Amino acid sequence: MIELRPHAELGGASHGWLDTRHHFSFADYHDPLRMHWGRLRVWNDDVIAPQSGFPMHAHRDMEIITYVRKGAISHEDSLGNRGRTLAGDVQVMSAGTGIAHSEYNREDEPAEIFQIWIYPDQSGLPPVWGTRPFPTGERAGTFVTLASGMTDDADALPIRADARMAAATLSAGQVAEYRIGIGRKLYLVPATGRIEIGGLVAVAGDGVAVRDEAQLTVKALEDSEIVLVDVR
Repeated sequence: MIELRPHAELGGASHGWLDTRHHFSFADYHDPLRMHWGRLRVWNDDVIAPQSGFPMHAHRDMEIITYVRKGAISHEDSLGNRGRTLAGDVQVMSAGTGIAHSEYNREDEPAEIFQIWIYPDQSGLPPVWGTRPFPTGERAGTFVTLASGMTDDADALPIRADARMAAATLSAGQVAEYRIGIGRKLYLVPATGRIEIGGLVAVAGDGVAVRDEAQLTVKALEDSEIVLVDVR
């Protein structure tokens, strides 16, 4: 099953400093048919105005991945961590027993990010934060794992869930494949461009939910950047 979820049909809101779209129920948006996708709980498409952002607030027992699509995000948290994550790079926060953090756009241009939340496999662990660069050239023409809790993904940022986030950059006409394990689900969003999957066409911001498939084949109809999450 491959289901297209157009960007125009997503929930969301505009708050002046933040323009957000929710692929799953979140905040004031509630759709009982879109509460989660397997262990994937949240996929928010956020555009944050310059010199603004999310003030300090708390989380617990959630794996939170931030994928920066444009600009940069500056992070601070109650553990004393500070960092700046640039476009194409990723930060991961395992909230564990509890962590407070802020995410600000300190730049002079809007920041565009995906905020992805995944339920952890185990609760009550100490909180952890990390970030690292992932040069986009290394994922040209193929999916590269960026964050993962799966045992064969040693080079990725670690998360505490049986899940994986991967990304690919495809030139127009290129095809990338991704093998899907038995009983697993995928959710993917083109960050840029236009792609074809199973006869469906998705443009930047659209969501594509996949289940009961053995393999995903993605064809770029124009230069595209694709982000996917693999969960059970």
